[in-house]
Amino acid sequence: MISLTPAEQLLQDLGITEPEEINLEAIACHQGAFVRYEPLDRCEAYIMGNGDRAIITVNSRSQRPRQRYSAGHELGHWHHHRGITFICRASDIGDQAIVSKLSEVERTADNYAADLLMPRYLFKPVIDQFAQITLEAVRQLAHRFQTSLTATAIRFVEMSITPAIVACYGHNGRKWFRSGLRVPQYLFPKKELDHCSHAFGVLFGSERFTCMQSQSADVWFNHRGACCCEIYEQSVRVWDDEIITVLWWKDESMFADAA
Repeated sequence: MISLTPAEQLLQDLGITEPEEINLEAIACHQGAFVRYEPLDRCEAYIMGNGDRAIITVNSRSQRPRQRYSAGHELGHWHHHRGITFICRASDIGDQAIVSKLSEVERTADNYAADLLMPRYLFKPVIDQFAQITLEAVRQLAHRFQTSLTATAIRFVEMSITPAIVACYGHNGRKWFRSGLRVPQYLFPKKELDHCSHAFGVLFGSERFTCMQSQSADVWFNHRGACCCEIYEQSVRVWDDEIITVLWWKDESMFADAA
C-alpha cells in the first residue's frame, strides 16, 4: 500500500475520488488561503500569510494549467513553510521542470503541487491503462488533470512501469531530463541532439511533432551496447526553440551493457 504524501492525504480527507474534483480554489479556501488572479510581470505567483490566513496571487496572464500548478506550488509553501512570504518566478516552479536548479524549499513546494494536481492514487490507475508512453496519452492525461504537457509527461515517466525518459532540448542542447524508476541512473541522453534523431527535425525544422517511431539507441546514448538496442522516441515542440521528447524501451537488455 502506498503511503500518502501530505497533499494526497489532504485530497483523500476531502473525499476527492476523480481528477475533475481537484478544485484548487476550493482546496485553498479549506486550508485558509484565498487565491486571486492578477497580472504579474516579474513572477508567476506569490503568497502572503498572517496567522492561519493567506492570500495567494497567481499571474492572470498565464495559461490555466500553469495557473493551477502555481497555485499548488504556493499551497506547498503554505503547508511546509508557513510564516514566510514567497515570491516565485517561473524558474522557481517546476512546471517547466528545471528541477535540478531549484532550491530544496522550491523543490518541496513543487513536489506538493505535483501530488496535489496528479495524486498517485488517481494518476497511477489511469496510466496503467496505456500500453505505451506516447504524447497522445500524455495529452489525454493533461486534459483530464488540467496540467501542462511537460508536468504530465514527467509524472507519467516517473510513475510508469515502462522504462522511459522525458527530455527537453533547445538550440543550445539538452536543458534537462527526467528518468523513470526502471532506468539506471548512469544512463542519460546525449547533451546534443543527433541529426539522425527524429527530434532533430522538430527542433530545427518545420515539424511540430513526430509520431512514435523506433530508433537505434546509439542515436540517443553514448553507452556500450546502445548500437545493438532499439528505443522508441516521440517529440513535440512546446516553444519556438524548445522541444519535449519521450524515450522508452521495450527491451531492457541495453541496461545490462550500459554501465
